[in-house]
Amino acid sequence: MLNKTIILVFLSILFYFEIKLVFNYLFVMLPDVLQANNVLNYKIIMQKYSFDAVIFDLDGVITQTALTHAKAWKDMFDEYLREREKKYNEPFKEFTHAGDYLPYVDGKPRYKGVESFLKSRGIDIPFGSPDDPPDKETCCGLGNRKNEAFNEILDKEGAQVYESSVSLLKELKEAGIRLGVASSSKNCKSVLESVNLLDYFETRVDGEVSAELGLKGKPEPDIFTVAADNLGAPYDRSVVVEDAVSGVQAGRDGNFGFIIGVAREDNVLELHTNGADVVVRDLADLGGIAGIENWFEKGLKDDMWTLTYKDYDPVKEQSREALLTTGNGYFATRGAVEELDANPVNYPGTYMAGLYNRMESEVEDRTVVNEDFVNVPDWLLMTFRIDNERWFNPNKTEIVLMERHLDIRKGLFFRKVIAEDEQGRRTLIESRRMVSMADKHLAAADYTIVPMNYSGKITFRSGMNANIINDGVKRYRQLNQNHLEQLDRGNNGPFSWVLAETTQSKVKIAESALLKVKFNETDFDPSCRHRKTKGRVDTRFTVEMKEGESLIVEKLVCICNSLDGKYPDPLKYVRERGATLPSFDIMLDDSSVAWRSIWERADIDLVGDRLAQKLIRLHIYHLMVTTSPHNEEIDFGIPARGLHGEAYRGHIFWDELYILPFYCLHFPNVAKSVLMYRYRRLDAARDYAREH
Repeated sequence: MLNKTIILVFLSILFYFEIKLVFNYLFVMLPDVLQANNVLNYKIIMQKYSFDAVIFDLDGVITQTALTHAKAWKDMFDEYLREREKKYNEPFKEFTHAGDYLPYVDGKPRYKGVESFLKSRGIDIPFGSPDDPPDKETCCGLGNRKNEAFNEILDKEGAQVYESSVSLLKELKEAGIRLGVASSSKNCKSVLESVNLLDYFETRVDGEVSAELGLKGKPEPDIFTVAADNLGAPYDRSVVVEDAVSGVQAGRDGNFGFIIGVAREDNVLELHTNGADVVVRDLADLGGIAGIENWFEKGLKDDMWTLTYKDYDPVKEQSREALLTTGNGYFATRGAVEELDANPVNYPGTYMAGLYNRMESEVEDRTVVNEDFVNVPDWLLMTFRIDNERWFNPNKTEIVLMERHLDIRKGLFFRKVIAEDEQGRRTLIESRRMVSMADKHLAAADYTIVPMNYSGKITFRSGMNANIINDGVKRYRQLNQNHLEQLDRGNNGPFSWVLAETTQSKVKIAESALLKVKFNETDFDPSCRHRKTKGRVDTRFTVEMKEGESLIVEKLVCICNSLDGKYPDPLKYVRERGATLPSFDIMLDDSSVAWRSIWERADIDLVGDRLAQKLIRLHIYHLMVTTSPHNEEIDFGIPARGLHGEAYRGHIFWDELYILPFYCLHFPNVAKSVLMYRYRRLDAARDYAREH
């Protein structure tokens, strides 16, 4: 009993001193702490943000000196080019803002800017050294001449600030966000002093600092990463604000959490495509701290689940089509534009797990046996025309805007296009596409048309095409690639179908498509017309549309082959199943649930590396597109290029050795099916080894 009493007294004394300490801190010490560390520290304690630092470029972001720089560059280069005209008898061609300053000089270190522009004109002079006088014919000499011109203009006219940028600086400073300035200019300090803004920044990494530390200039990320290091801020929790293409490239390559492009030069698209997450005309459009916080709370999280392209580049199109593929392991469809058949720029293709065909080809007087992954009938085609003129072709129409987003959380591909024809008529086209992870036989797409500045007749066309060949890889074109025999095609109002069979392996492939139409958000029953050719059926209808009205066509698809014997009559199956499909959104919801289950098992969540997080999720997505739980009952391995195209002719090597540990951990039955594919071929492999 005595021991218990002593313990209770001891605990009471401890409790008393704990309370006293807390009381003393709250009412005695805390005011002194706040007094010593000022009100800003109190705000940091009471309010935390998802980001720690903002690093600003100077010219064109904070100050209006970008125009001063541009004028100084033009004065210097025009003077030098005139000198070359007299000295070397070269024809004078003036230095222009859009043609020369923006692509070759803007945002780059001074001497590199000189070198870049001269190289574009085929002019080769020594690089020189930073001490070269302004009259010396070297890159450094000309850069110093430009600097003299800049200082002369600045002395006469002074520097002007963008008031919205100063307002944002004040808001960030008051909130305790750490601020830095990173600029290629060696005049950064003097310019900031002239406008009384130098004290806003805890670190300055400019042309002078870069020279001292040997930093690489934009588009290398050095000046931004050093600024973030000086501030003690992780890159993924830091913001870069830039107006130059080279600057947003640097922010992207530095793996910063938020890259804001300021489009002072009407260069929204260029900033977007080179790495800006958000582009504004002026920082007033950003929404202050709330706008930045919204990106880190929502935008950044969405970005790490999304593959985005904000331009249309025919040179890169076929590789992008592969990366934008949607699929479920049973079949997959490349991310090609909906409007076109295969052509030199675009290659629509759909591939089914295990579906091969063997052909004989005469190549250089010898017979070659080639077995290929078969490009099965194309279900994608949807397009339109205005007033019975030519069908919309993205490669022959001015594309004002094209954005494409692949949401890898749910396997949804979204595209937005604004196209302008020769008559100046602008049309908004939006489309979505998915291959169901919930039901391996299903896919769906929708296609929205809105006349933006005209009224007229819109004719919509949807196609199902079995009359195709393997033509996706140039080096295989000398081989016989006619793998499909067209057996049937037909239609019933908005419902159509095709049936084909591989020529040697005798696998039947059937596809059906049901069209559902809305006009101005109301269900619409179009008067469909049909055109049938070999292996192909096109469905079309015409609607009178006024400016701003919308036409939405859903294309609900069922696809099946006879490989596993479960559906000996694939055409019967797709006609019966496909005619009863509900809607795009219902099918998407079902598929999203199935994808969510996959991600709950397989997602790898990283911290601190934005690029790595996106890449690893993208890799997991493409693994699931190629080999998913749907493959457990399919006699199929893992092709080197997945279900994404015809490279390597879809052959299966030993690439799965690198992939199987992932499947063993998360999807062991899938791993087993891939190993059984190998096991079932051991006897044939032994025979082949003996033969050779």
